[in-house]
Amino acid sequence: MSENVVSPWWARGLLFESCNCRVVCPGHVHFDQRCTFERCIGYWAVRFDEGELEGVSLGGAKAVIAYDSPQHMIEGNWTQLMVLDARAEDQVAALEAILTGAVGGPWSVLARFVSRRLETLRRPIRIDDEDRVKRVTIDGMLDSRIEAIRGRDRQKPVTFENMFNQIHATSQVIARGNSRYDDGKIAFDAEGTHALYSAFHWSVSAE
Repeated sequence: MSENVVSPWWARGLLFESCNCRVVCPGHVHFDQRCTFERCIGYWAVRFDEGELEGVSLGGAKAVIAYDSPQHMIEGNWTQLMVLDARAEDQVAALEAILTGAVGGPWSVLARFVSRRLETLRRPIRIDDEDRVKRVTIDGMLDSRIEAIRGRDRQKPVTFENMFNQIHATSQVIARGNSRYDDGKIAFDAEGTHALYSAFHWSVSAE
């Protein structure tokens, strides 16, 4: 990526998350609200369905961003680790630029809170999308399944609208997650905890 120049880019796809907090994690509604426990530990899973940065097509790419943050997320001091799908080759530099916030967009806001960014890993990532259920698997590292909670109308998901969340769409589905994650530095094991999913659309215009 060119230094000091932000190239236009865009991406669409599926974003889901889970952490060790009770449903719903207050910190994911707004970073200035305190999470359930002293540490909020979780992940974001990203499936890029389409998109482009500097001529690189993002379609088909997958990533997981694990994090460990203080209870009051707005204080910063997050530790973060990115896992990129081992099958991504030409997309690696573009994905790192987007998901570290180097090329602007919503992840540049989250980057302000990260004080320790661990080395990016390359592993095969599997993401399954079955209507109300989303699952992400990285052999030996992550196994997480989230499912939308049931509302009064069983045909419709329970959603947040207009929530202050930088990386999700303005409407997110509320879910519960069962997750086990351990990369040797960040780890959590939780059942029936906070989860959300949405169809994201990120974009940055030419400066």
